[in-house]
Amino acid sequence: MRTIDSLVKEVKAHRVFSHPLYQHWSHGAPEPEVSGAMFHQIQKFCVSTRPGGVFIKALRKWGWDEQASLLEEIVESESGHGPELAAMAGHIINCSGAGRVYSDVFDTKDVEAGLKASSDRLLGGLPGYDTINGYTVQAGAAIKVFLRRYRSDRDITIRNLGTALALEVIFNRSLIPGEKRALVDSGNYPTVTMNEPEMHYLAEHWGECGAEQLHEQNVIEAVATVLDEDTSEQIELGVRDFLESLAALWDVIDSALLASGIREPSVV
Repeated sequence: MRTIDSLVKEVKAHRVFSHPLYQHWSHGAPEPEVSGAMFHQIQKFCVSTRPGGVFIKALRKWGWDEQASLLEEIVESESGHGPELAAMAGHIINCSGAGRVYSDVFDTKDVEAGLKASSDRLLGGLPGYDTINGYTVQAGAAIKVFLRRYRSDRDITIRNLGTALALEVIFNRSLIPGEKRALVDSGNYPTVTMNEPEMHYLAEHWGECGAEQLHEQNVIEAVATVLDEDTSEQIELGVRDFLESLAALWDVIDSALLASGIREPSVV
């Protein structure tokens, strides 16, 4: 039977944890159009990870009340973060050196429409691209992992715990630190600081007192108390579902937008 420590180690050892996307993103500020397309894919994925669906109720249905409360804290904490991520994306694009693209980065609808337009132009030619929602096949597959939160059967509920564990470890120890390196520490955007209101999303999630650290602690506690010989297999499957689907999404973003050398809006 797996232990919680071995599961966390598996997440940290997976290739997605140290994906080259973060290194490529830090090497230089992408053109605004490239940043827009990338942020759109990231945002569409992140949106899918926030709702609890019936996950919390399902945990209580199967007798895991304490675990449900721990996961509910995460769901409540993530509520409303969509506009904050959009504001950060708009701000980074405005600071890319090509002039002010968004007059008001807190106009969520305007920013999100602009991000999607960039994605459609640069990624719309990829096989299977969803032109209605504006995401790649890989983003769609990653999103589907979280649609399972709208199912309440026991195996899926257990599997969702594994997915939640991998999600929070990756976000806390890989994604958020990777974004900070690319957007703040790299110096690619000299005027950008963590103290700006436009950067509240990153500031709130970053560090030992950040939201992601608390989320990781909650989910580790929840999974550790459910993990046994009966649940281990489904929890492992949930972990791997998340890791593999996110790795595929990072692969396509990296190859199509960052490592590919795309720098002109007209190039697909």
